[in-house]
Amino acid sequence: MDSGSIAWVLTSAVLVWIMTPGLGLFYAGLGDKKNSLHTVGLSVLIIGLATVVWGLLGYSLAFGGSGSFIGNLHFWGMNHVSLSGSTRGLTIPDGAFAIFQGMFPIITVAIITGSVVGRMRLKDMLVFLTLWLLFIYAPLAHMVWDNGFIAKLGAIDFAGGTVVHISSGVTGLVLALVLGPRKSRKPNKTNPTFVLVGGFLLWVGWFGFNSGSALAANNQAIVALVNSWFASSAAVLSWAAIAYQIQKKVTVDGLVTGALAGLVAITPAAGYVQPWASIVMGLIAGVLGFVSITAIKNFFGYDDTLDAFGIHGIGGTVGALLTGVFASQSLSGGAKGLIEGSWTLLGHQVLAILITLVLVIIGTLILIALTRLIAGPLRVTEADEESGYDKLIHIVVVDD
Repeated sequence: MDSGSIAWVLTSAVLVWIMTPGLGLFYAGLGDKKNSLHTVGLSVLIIGLATVVWGLLGYSLAFGGSGSFIGNLHFWGMNHVSLSGSTRGLTIPDGAFAIFQGMFPIITVAIITGSVVGRMRLKDMLVFLTLWLLFIYAPLAHMVWDNGFIAKLGAIDFAGGTVVHISSGVTGLVLALVLGPRKSRKPNKTNPTFVLVGGFLLWVGWFGFNSGSALAANNQAIVALVNSWFASSAAVLSWAAIAYQIQKKVTVDGLVTGALAGLVAITPAAGYVQPWASIVMGLIAGVLGFVSITAIKNFFGYDDTLDAFGIHGIGGTVGALLTGVFASQSLSGGAKGLIEGSWTLLGHQVLAILITLVLVIIGTLILIALTRLIAGPLRVTEADEESGYDKLIHIVVVDD
C-alpha cells in the first residue's frame, strides 16, 4: 500500500463530502426564500440517509461480486472490506476505496432534490431516494466502475458523467414532470452570498471529486485536477459572454453556475483528455449550460426548479459524448477519441448514455409508483406549498 495515495484519496473523500452542504447552500441561494432552511436541512438529512444506505447495502451492490448488472451482498454492512489490503489491484486499501466511493451517492441524490424542492413531501422524498440509491445508483456504479455491462461495452467514465450527472439530472426531470409545475413560478430573489459560498464549496470539492477518482497520487490525478481547473474556468468565460450577449447582464449566480457547468462536462473525461481539450469542453459547456436553463427550459416548459436537469442531465450527456471526441489514447489506457481518428469510443459512449437513460427513466417511474404505495401522495398540499417547508417543519415559534 502507498501512504501518499491513501492520504490523497482520503483527503479527496473529505472534499467530496464538503460538496453536499455546499450544494445545499447553493440551492438555497437560488431557490425560494420560504424553502431556504429546508433546502439546507435536506442536504444534512441526505448525508445521513445516503451514508447509512451505502454502509449497509449500497457499497456491496455497487462493488461486490462479478455480475454484469449489479453486485452481491458479500460486503453488506461493510463486512469483509479490508482496511489494510486491496482486492482490486489498487495501491490503497479496500476500506479507503469504499470511503471515497461512498461520498458520490450522497452528492448524487442531493442534486436530484433541486428539481422538486418545496413541492415533494419530505417522507416521500426520503423513501424515493433510498430506493433510488439501491436500485438505480448501485447498478449504474457497478456497470460502469466495477467492470460491469457498460464497462465491457468499451465506454469510459472517469468520475461520473453517467453514474452521477446524467442519472441525477434525468431523475430530477422525471420527478418534476410527474409532480407537475409549481403553483407560483415567479422568479426567485437570489441570495448572492449563499450562491457564492455554496458554489465555491462545490468548486473546491470537485477537485477531489475528479482528481481523487484516479484512486492514487499519480500523474492521472494531476491531469484530472488540471483539466477540472481549466474546464471550469473556460466555462465561466463562455457563460459570461453569452449571458451578456443575450441578456446584457452578467450575474454572480450565472458565473458560478457556469463554472459548475464546466465541471459537470469535464467529469467523465477528467483523467482522459489533454488540457487544451478541457478548455474546449469548458467553453462548450458554458454556452450549452446557459442555453439549457433558459431557451431549452422555456421552450419545453418543464418546471425544473433549480435546473438539476439543465446543468447535470444535459451537461453530463454532452460531457460523456465529448469524452468520445477528445479522449487521448496516451491518457485513457488505450481508448482514443474521434480527434485521434477513431469513431469507436464515441459509439460506445452513445450506447452508455442510452442505457443510462433507459435505466433511469423506467427505473424512476417504477420507484415513484412504489414510493406512492409506501409513503402516500408525492406532492405537498397546495396550502403547504404556498406557506413553504421552512414554516411547515423547520421554524419553531416560541411564545413569550
